Order: sequence, then C-alpha cells, then structure tokens
Amino acid sequence: MANRILPFITLLFFSTLFSMVIGDDGVAISKQYPLVVSTWPFKEAVRAAWRAVDGGHSAVDAVVEGCSACEELRCDGTVGPGGSPDENGETTIDALIMNGVTMEVGAVAAMRFVKDGIRAAKLVMQHTKHTLLVGEKASAFAISMGLPGPSNLSSSDSISKWSKWKENNCQPNFWKDVVPLDSCGPYHAKASMDVKEGGCSTRNLMGIAEPRSSLVGPHNHDTISMAVIDKMGHVAVGTSTNGATYKIPGRVGDGPIAGSSAYADTDVGACGATGDGDVMMRFLPCYQVVESMRLGMEPMLAAKDAISRIARKFPDFVGAVVAVNKNGVHAGACHGWTFEYSVRSPVTVDVKVFTVLP
Repeated sequence: MANRILPFITLLFFSTLFSMVIGDDGVAISKQYPLVVSTWPFKEAVRAAWRAVDGGHSAVDAVVEGCSACEELRCDGTVGPGGSPDENGETTIDALIMNGVTMEVGAVAAMRFVKDGIRAAKLVMQHTKHTLLVGEKASAFAISMGLPGPSNLSSSDSISKWSKWKENNCQPNFWKDVVPLDSCGPYHAKASMDVKEGGCSTRNLMGIAEPRSSLVGPHNHDTISMAVIDKMGHVAVGTSTNGATYKIPGRVGDGPIAGSSAYADTDVGACGATGDGDVMMRFLPCYQVVESMRLGMEPMLAAKDAISRIARKFPDFVGAVVAVNKNGVHAGACHGWTFEYSVRSPVTVDVKVFTVLP
C-alpha cells in the first residue's frame, strides 16, 4: 500500500479574458494578445487586469491592477486585509510580482500594517536590488515608498473567526510533535519515541508524508495567482494572499516564492499555482512547468506532471497549477478540489477537465 499511488482527479479551472477559440480537446487557444489568466473565479480581478492590458499597459502593470483589485475586494477572505488570522489573531500579507522579460522579481512576506501587497512587491522590484523583504521591515519600506499605512489589517470577520477558533481549543493548528502548556500553547517540543540511531524518524521510511487535508481548503488559505501577456507579447505574473488561516506567526507560504506560486519567462510562457503552500514550495511547481514547456511539453501535460510529482509524496495535498505558453495555449491541473463548470460569455470562461491519473 505504501508504494502504491492512489488515483486522483485533476482539473482545469481558471478565469480568463482574451480573444479566444475552443479547440477540439476543450483547451482554450488565443488568437492574439493580450491575454489574462488567473487561478479561481476572481472575475473582477481578471477584468481589472484586462482593462489595463487592453488599454495598452504593460503585463507588469496589468498584473498589479488585477491582483490589487482582488486585495481590495478581499477575494474569498483569503486575499488582502481582513482575513486569515494567524494564531495571534493578526492578518499579514504575502505577495510577488515577476517580469518575464527581465526576470526581475519583487516580493514581500509576512508584511504587517500595509494592505497593498502587490504594489509593495512592485516597489521592491522597482526600487531595490533585492528580491524579497519580510515582516515589519517590509512594512516600513512600503510606507516609506508612499503606500498607505500603518493600518490595522484585521476585520470583524477575521477577529470573529479567530475567537471561535480559540474557543475550540485552538484546533486545527499547524503544530506537530509538541506538548502545549494549555490547549492553545505555548508549545514545547516533546521527546520523540520514534527516532532511530542517526536521528531518522521511522514514521516516514515509506516515503509518504502524514495527512494534511484538514488544514487546507478553498476558503482558509488561498492565493490569487495571475499571468498576463500584453500586446507586445511580454509576460508577467503576480500573486497575493493573506496566507493560511491560524498559521504560526511568522509563517511564509509559497505566495512570495518565485518558482513556487508563480514563474514567468517571456521566451516560454508562465505558470501560477495555489494550494497548500507549505507543501508546494518544496517542489517549485511553477518553475518546473515553465521549464517543461521550454522543452516542448504542452501546458496541460506540464501542469499535470508538476501536480503528480507532488502527489506522489503527499497524496492528500490540495493544490492547483495553471500554465500558459508563449502561443497563449493555457491549461491547468488540480488535486484535491472539485468545481462547477460554466461558460458565462464568449470572453469569460470557467472550465473543468477531469482526468484520472494512475
């Protein structure tokens, strides 16, 4: 059983605006640029990016407008301020932007007191030679560069959610192999009973990690990941999230990690991902997708391959990958979620394609 990989479902699910036709295999193919692809049905965010890029703005600027719209709308309560409280009841922001022409990246992580994650990430890319700024120093940088703050990023909804979690003895949480002083900590490492000589745990000798599915779901962790191809054929990607609900303070997920939540190369295409960031960032699925497409793999196969590689080690993880190549062919693979199918109009599409992998 331990050597057997359980069958699972992958699916294509994204929001997109562009000039399109539907191929015989159900995969959307663009006839011309520009193009906007995003994880999840965050349609207002996609429309905001589309208005920018269709109006002649660069792919980078369109990504900023799209992700910023999602932050302002607090998409699913998992993007922008007012959602996903950590163990202390505080909301923090992770965000990333990548220019596929120059390969420059700007990102912020665990940023407090500043709500504009994607704009802060762009400022890092524009005005520093760094890639990632974190915590209160990221907040100070963003405010010094003109973004509003300091602001309270909590909301009545996030505080209510946190209070109910506390009443439930702080369950579920992200701790393991610890002993709490009381039901909500502080926590102390417990003596391990399953360690052999040399410090290796016997529990994972079969190569399968412990279950995590109860920790991550569509409404307690999520990220918007967006890719844009502008009228010049230039590619950019961006992400924004307030992270996993009830995370240990200081935790950073895959959102601000280039190659994990997003990756872009104008010569090849782009990728966006969302899901259990603590798992996905260990595999850099978007870097893998773009490099697979560089070698000639079609977007659907590249997305499936990246997802299946993770599932071999974490059979119950949840996550999705969206891939788009230089020709505008885009597809996605998802593990652990199901969605409804709909076609809203000639330019707004939600699609699912189910495939059982061995």
